[in-house]
Amino acid sequence: MITLIGKKIAKKGLVFMHCGAAPECEECRFKGTCVDSLEEGRLYIIRNVKDAEQKCQLHEGQKVKVVEVDKANIKALVDSKRAFEGSMISIKSPECEETCEMHEMCFPEGLYDGDKCKIVKTLGRPSKKCTRGYDLNTVILKY
Repeated sequence: MITLIGKKIAKKGLVFMHCGAAPECEECRFKGTCVDSLEEGRLYIIRNVKDAEQKCQLHEGQKVKVVEVDKANIKALVDSKRAFEGSMISIKSPECEETCEMHEMCFPEGLYDGDKCKIVKTLGRPSKKCTRGYDLNTVILKY
């Protein structure tokens, strides 16, 4: 997927979240390439930075670079009974209102309930036990 990103932050391997278009983007001739190809609230990783750049009033230095991006892999905690490498799972947030050390992994940014994801790698049990008693494994997900 091709998009545009601020010249000063356009680095291969950078993971970023698309937070939606600014009001100024509505009239920009690059809107279709820049923001329309990305899904709001999703994480992306820059795979390649092209030499081409364009002017953009919103970014520092008023320049953006053309970049190739993919949806980023996401580290998360899932029920250990579903944590098999290569399997497809549907994301379902646990019934939990705790704000423990593992909260961000149980409710990872960039994923929503109902998303279909492939478990790319199983990393094993987390270092901490779940305060609610859930049996969890750490996995890398591709959505």
